Amino acid sequence: MLGVDERTELQRLCRQELPGLYSLARRLGGVDAEELVQDTLERACRSFRSLRDPQAACKWLRTILTNLWRDRMRRDGRLPDEVPVEDERDFSLYRTLEEEDPLPYSDTLHVDFLGAFSEHDVHVVLERLPLRYRAPLVLRYIEGFDATEVATLLDLPDGTVMSQLHRGRQRFERELWSYARESGLVDGLAMTADGATEGTNA
Repeated sequence: MLGVDERTELQRLCRQELPGLYSLARRLGGVDAEELVQDTLERACRSFRSLRDPQAACKWLRTILTNLWRDRMRRDGRLPDEVPVEDERDFSLYRTLEEEDPLPYSDTLHVDFLGAFSEHDVHVVLERLPLRYRAPLVLRYIEGFDATEVATLLDLPDGTVMSQLHRGRQRFERELWSYARESGLVDGLAMTADGATEGTNA
């Protein structure tokens, strides 16, 4: 049973980390985010004394949440272990932007294009990805775990995770471009650039 000081510290930590945990649970998807966070906090309460370094608390809680998510997804048969061979040409957002040139007056085409996406847009694009790609990308590039840690969290070989990250980045770029076209983001950028150019020439 936790002492008074330990309970106080755990409560402070949970309040501080709650938004980030909920965000991670939503990004991973496939389960009820609120229930997953609740289970994470209960597990953290039971094992709080195993936390040796208070500076590592953020990653510790995210590790607990990811482990619970992984076990639940695997139990329900929704977490594939391997990356299937896909018959699709490699996609490069950089190359596509160069070829399509949606912002002909931009000297920083790629930066301007990526800067047009809101956090909501990125979340929508992430949700389009198959789970086998989304989970490694979220853990690596949003939560900051290194590739070896991601492999441990997902209980997968390092090589499998590296392949998922590589394919996932390509898939994310392709979905980012598709989303920009479907949502009118590309056209909106081009119109903004044209208007700015006309204003400059006036």
